[in-house]
Amino acid sequence: MSSRRFRSSAAGIAVLVMALVVVAGCSSESKKPGSHDPLPAPISITPAQGAKSIDPLSPVQVNAGDGMLTSVVMTNEQGKPIEGILTPDKTAWKPTEPLGYGHTYTITAEGLTITGRSGPLTSTFSTLTPNNQTKVYFETTGGGLLDGGTFGVGAVVVAHFDEDVPDRALAEKRLSVTTTPPLEGSWYWLDNRRAHWRPKEYYPAGTKVNVKASIYAVDLGKGLYGQEDSKASFTIGASHVSVADDNTHQVQVFENGNLIRTMPTSMGMGGSENVGGKTITFWTQPGVYTVMSKANPVIMDSSTFGLPINSRLGYKETINWATRISTDGIYLHELASTVWAQGNTNTSHGCLNLSPENARWFYDFAVTGDVVEIKHTGGAPLEVWQNGDWGVPWNEWVQGSALH
Repeated sequence: MSSRRFRSSAAGIAVLVMALVVVAGCSSESKKPGSHDPLPAPISITPAQGAKSIDPLSPVQVNAGDGMLTSVVMTNEQGKPIEGILTPDKTAWKPTEPLGYGHTYTITAEGLTITGRSGPLTSTFSTLTPNNQTKVYFETTGGGLLDGGTFGVGAVVVAHFDEDVPDRALAEKRLSVTTTPPLEGSWYWLDNRRAHWRPKEYYPAGTKVNVKASIYAVDLGKGLYGQEDSKASFTIGASHVSVADDNTHQVQVFENGNLIRTMPTSMGMGGSENVGGKTITFWTQPGVYTVMSKANPVIMDSSTFGLPINSRLGYKETINWATRISTDGIYLHELASTVWAQGNTNTSHGCLNLSPENARWFYDFAVTGDVVEIKHTGGAPLEVWQNGDWGVPWNEWVQGSALH
């Protein structure tokens, strides 16, 4: 039964009274003169009258003692009813919707015992008001995590808190990732707001993934409470792994382990430039990248990473069929003017130049989370903040968990 208010029928009341009388009458024990049976337990309400700063997830319940409940009404401070449900025997009631922060609730209950009606009994209590709240947004390293979407075998789950988390360990305990089939995986904290999760190895194609943050009404340290729970689910698509090898100047694209396309490329020219005290390098850094996003066209502006447009190597161009693989602007993209160099010479500032035909094909083929492995190039290895999660050795990745 689900209702805010209910009444017992006259027949139901009569049955209860008769049952209690019969039980009393069948007793074989003799009573001493002047003795009395104990009175039935009265209705009880939890939380008690006047309780303050109650956790919204703490138990809220009405119990009828030795009788049955005939009416329970629960409202907030604005008089809005709170839905609830009775046990089948009508001896207990509880709300069926979650309570909120900073509200005042009133419960009024009535019941029936062998001695007659009990109540009404009233309890008014208030829930806690957090000093601050935070919400978790589930993302990939490239942006939003589309619930129900399909992602590549290198997809990294990002739990992005919108406030600094004082207690990472407690927060991590409230985060969960479940996969079908089951996979070994771990969280890795980049800072006080972002925790990344990935499995030990690339996901098998077809894996189902469910992520959840159960943080509502949880104190994550220093009075920062979870604003609400969050969850998302997604599926891993076909295995797309591309290998760019600077020894051959080729990008080999594999689908489910089969080579399906080879694309000549021109990668970073190497070297560096000192601009305003900042060293800017022109390598395509070696490492394991994943597809983050796509744009057609995209405006590429060297001033965004500190190289003025009017400098010797500066530029601002509109580029077609651009697939981004790093946070600092490495793309696989079309550049017809370097087709002569693709397959033999590195001429770019760090991106992987492709012919218009190959760039468009890759753009259409790639999905967020697809893997791009870059090998045998110069420069420093790709770092985790640049979208280099898969380049972190597993034993180091596990060390990045707050629970290790």
